[in-house]
Amino acid sequence: MDRRAFLGDTIGVATAAGLPAPAGKLSAPGRRGAVGTAHLLELRQGLRSLYHLDNAYGGGDVRSLAVRHLCRIRRVINTAQYPETIGRQLQLLAGETAEHCAWLYYDADDQDQARRYWGEALTTATMLRDASLKILVLASLSMQASYEGRPRDGYDLARAAQDRAARFGSPSLQSLLAAREARALSLLGDETAARRRLADSMRLAEHTDRGRPAPEWADFHGPAELDYAQGLLYTEIGHHDRAVQFLRAALDHQDRTYGRNRALYRLTLARSLVNADDVDEGAQHAVQSLGHLEEVESGRVMRRLSEVVDLLDQVNAASARDAAEELREYVHERSAA
Repeated sequence: MDRRAFLGDTIGVATAAGLPAPAGKLSAPGRRGAVGTAHLLELRQGLRSLYHLDNAYGGGDVRSLAVRHLCRIRRVINTAQYPETIGRQLQLLAGETAEHCAWLYYDADDQDQARRYWGEALTTATMLRDASLKILVLASLSMQASYEGRPRDGYDLARAAQDRAARFGSPSLQSLLAAREARALSLLGDETAARRRLADSMRLAEHTDRGRPAPEWADFHGPAELDYAQGLLYTEIGHHDRAVQFLRAALDHQDRTYGRNRALYRLTLARSLVNADDVDEGAQHAVQSLGHLEEVESGRVMRRLSEVVDLLDQVNAASARDAAEELREYVHERSAA
C-alpha cells in the first residue's frame, strides 16, 4: 500500500469533510485580527473532522493532521485578539485537540508521545477547571495503562474518572467508565469484580434515555463496545468458546463507519476462534481482515495481526499454515511500501 498516496487521500478527505487544509490560513481578518465565534466554530469543526477520519482510517496517518491542527489553535491563542469568553473556548479546544493527538499516538502504538499529549490535555483541564475534559483524559489514561500491562493504574484512573462523572448524571458515560474498570479488574485477575462491573456497565447502557446525554467523545460506546468488552473478559479467563460468541456479536453490531474497530474486532475474533480450536474459521477471519487493513493505519491493529500470525504458526493445520503465510506476506509488502 502506498502510504504517501494514502496520506494525500486522507488530507483530501479532511478537506471535503470540513477540515481546513494544513497549510491554509484561518479565515480571520489578519494575523492580529479579532477572533470570534465563527472562527472558533471553524476550528472545532476541524477537530470533529479528525474524529471522523480516525474512526474510519485509524491513528497512524491522521495524527500528523491532528498535530498541525493543534499548532493552528495554539497560533491563534498566542497571536490573535479575542474576548475572554472566546479565549477560554480556544484553550478548551486546544486541550481537547491535545487529547485527540494523544489518542491517535496511542492507536499508532507510540505510547510515550501519547502520554505527552495526555499530560498537556490534563494540564489544560486543571487550569480551566473543566470536569468533562478531565474525565476524558483520566478515562483515556486508564485505557492506556491497561493496554501497557499496568492494570492497577488502569483501575485507579477509571475510578478517579467515575468519581468525577457521578455528578454529571449520564448513564452512558458511567457505563463507559465501568467498562474501563472491568477491563482493568479482569487483567488483575479479579474475575468476580470484573463481571460485576461489566454487568453494571451493561445495565447503565440500557438507561441512556435517562439523565444527561453523554459527551460527544463517548458516542462510540454502545452495544458493539460492550460485546467486545465481554469477549475480552472471557478471553482473559480462558473461556474462548464464550469469548467467540460475544466477539461475533461485537463485529455484527459495529457501525461500518468505524473501519479501524472492525479490523481490530475481526482479528480478535480470529484469535479467539483459533484458541477455541476452530482453526479453519479463525484462519478465514484472519485472511478476511486484510480487506479492512488496506484502509487502516493503526499500530494496535498491526500488533493484533502479529499475535494472530504467531498463533497460527503454532497450529498444525493446512488452513493455519496458508493463512499465516498470506498474512506474513501482507505484513512484508506493507512494511516495504
